[in-house]
Amino acid sequence: MGWMTDERGLDKCAANFVPLTPLSHLRRAAQVFPTQTAVIYANHHATYAQYHDRCTRLASALVKLGVAPGDVVATLIPNLPAQAEAHFGVPACGAVLNTINIRLDVGTVSYILDHGGAVVLLVDSEFIALAEAACAAMDGPPPAIVEVPDTDAGHPPTGRHPLYEDLLSEGDPAFDWILPSDEWESLALNYTSGTTGRPKGVVYHHRGAYLMTMGTVVSWQMVLRPVFMQIVPLFHCNGWNHTWMMPLLGGTLVCCRDITAAAIYDAIADHDVTHFGGAPIVLNMLVNAAQEDRRAFDHTVEVFTAGAPPAPATLSKIEKLGFNVTQVYGLTETFGHVTECLWQSDWDALSENERAAIKARQGIAMPMMEEITVTDAEMSQTPRDGKAQGEIMIRGNAVMKGYLKNPEATAEAFAGGYFHSGDIAVQHPDGYIQISDRAKDIIISGGENISSVEVEGVLMGHDAVNLAAVVAQPHDKWGEVPCAFVEIKPGSEATEEALIAFTRESLAGFKTPKRVIFGELPKTSTGKIQKFELRKRAAAL
Repeated sequence: MGWMTDERGLDKCAANFVPLTPLSHLRRAAQVFPTQTAVIYANHHATYAQYHDRCTRLASALVKLGVAPGDVVATLIPNLPAQAEAHFGVPACGAVLNTINIRLDVGTVSYILDHGGAVVLLVDSEFIALAEAACAAMDGPPPAIVEVPDTDAGHPPTGRHPLYEDLLSEGDPAFDWILPSDEWESLALNYTSGTTGRPKGVVYHHRGAYLMTMGTVVSWQMVLRPVFMQIVPLFHCNGWNHTWMMPLLGGTLVCCRDITAAAIYDAIADHDVTHFGGAPIVLNMLVNAAQEDRRAFDHTVEVFTAGAPPAPATLSKIEKLGFNVTQVYGLTETFGHVTECLWQSDWDALSENERAAIKARQGIAMPMMEEITVTDAEMSQTPRDGKAQGEIMIRGNAVMKGYLKNPEATAEAFAGGYFHSGDIAVQHPDGYIQISDRAKDIIISGGENISSVEVEGVLMGHDAVNLAAVVAQPHDKWGEVPCAFVEIKPGSEATEEALIAFTRESLAGFKTPKRVIFGELPKTSTGKIQKFELRKRAAAL
């Protein structure tokens, strides 16, 4: 037993114990791949030496702005070089990165800035008005805004705030990165809607992000110098941690402001993109692209897809176009994907439809995870028969620290020693997991989580609405969209168009209902709305 303890002086020291952090990947890449192209966007081409220099200058400049270790630095930026640089530069000064969804409404952005306590906000010029309005609505002190223009996309500086490039020019290229002394230190803060109208702040640690980068390389069977297109928004689970992963392999990150079929095909043809991740809507976009938007390429592109399970027909069609799709599954609370539908060779002989159906499964635990399984309400293993339903339970190093300033929700999520996903699934005899329903009432539309409670709350604010319930309606393009069922107050009137327009006044566009159905809502004897019945109706529309 002596070798299992420190009784013989086998202690941790600086030589044998270095806290894990994804920041180490870029520091190494600057030495190993200095001339390799690291980041591409329009006219911006940066080598790893230049990428490291820009991130270093950003870290130094943030310190000069007064950012201290543990402070939060937020961003409102699309998938552009500055957003990628923030992933290294912000934590390199000891701060915590908070990437905010650029599609959110003013009220939600304001809440996130207040709740997270951001001291600096890096903002793309297109979203300056959103940032200014959100800061003006805050209860606490607003962050200092730094503007990031994108003249290539027609978004020049407004002239109202300090500019990002000026900030970098003031940074010290010799700044000594502030690496974590404990790998459990906070790295990033990501907000998720969950099942209530107010988003919860998910706190990531350096250890989890580092191991995510390592596990993804194994699962994706990646080799050195991949060319990766950043399609997953970097405000979603930090782009599934892929930006932190690229320097590990000396890979090239291809940034894209607006995700279109033409942009994806152009990047594959012009830059030899080998990998990307995306929601099923991206697959549909490629399958249904107009002929003039397509470009020929002669290599297989590896794709991770997650969100609402893609239709088997979509998977079958996209493979014929040169894409090999792997279904993965995860949540904001798990740093992104933590399961993969790892392909087994004995499935090769199955029919096309059978193979596509298997590929739609969420699969098994990825290498950085300990255990992912399905249990019943008593947290006992469900039968692995592909029929018995239960909740997906998760244990492993790529699980969040917890919810910021919300110990009750954290304790509930971690009850019994597992992270409770809230997703209902079955488990097949081979252990592969397959989601059978979305727990509670979250709607996943184009990869975006939408709280039905939030949408219902807005609808209930209309003078004519007596009762409202919102459920997911299947949609060919977006996977799911919000569908509202509404009871009108006696003597009142409202049209579908009027109610949709009303929700648009306070909700982001993707959260607004796409259909409004009028009539009495089905209820239990105690008055609870039977949403399962409404989901059936929505599916039949």
